[in-house]
Amino acid sequence: MLALLPVLAAAYDAARVLEAAAARGPKVAEQAQALVQQIERSAAQEDLQRLREINDFFNRRLAFKDDAVTWGVPDYWASPLESLDKRAGDCEDYAIAKYFSLTAAGMPTARLRLVYVRARLAGQSLAHMVLAYYAQPNAEPLILDNLRPEVLPASQRGDLTPVFSFNTEGLWQGTGQVTAGDPLARLTLWRELVAKVRAEGFL
Repeated sequence: MLALLPVLAAAYDAARVLEAAAARGPKVAEQAQALVQQIERSAAQEDLQRLREINDFFNRRLAFKDDAVTWGVPDYWASPLESLDKRAGDCEDYAIAKYFSLTAAGMPTARLRLVYVRARLAGQSLAHMVLAYYAQPNAEPLILDNLRPEVLPASQRGDLTPVFSFNTEGLWQGTGQVTAGDPLARLTLWRELVAKVRAEGFL
């Protein structure tokens, strides 16, 4: 696994990101330029600062909107450039944008997982997605979320119950070490998203 990390990190291509953004128009190109600059700044930071900066970048720039409103379909996983184009996204889109921006900034993939959770909100249990960061494989994760602006330890997010987690390397039950197979094989939306993100220069 570790041998793959430098390859993944080196695959980020800022010029390709900017070229893909320019094809979407000047407003998206402007947003992408800001993202590329943020990635460059964050790449020089320690992990915690890197997490906070990327978390803040997307929480500030994207408005929360359901996929039915933004895309006209019940469920759509947008690439970072698609989200910046719409200036909106749902919980998956926030988590996805943060994940690929952090890996572009040099964060090892093994430290990040997208986590499907049940979130207790206003007395209801809702399907939700967050991004989790693990300093070590068995460490308590830090949670990046669009519902809360702060990067917080999972123990301070009692409102979230993990269901399964995944990244570009694996799929797990909950947030543990029990593998649940290949995410590209089992998650169609993820497979389609990874292809888009790779074409845009993030992978």
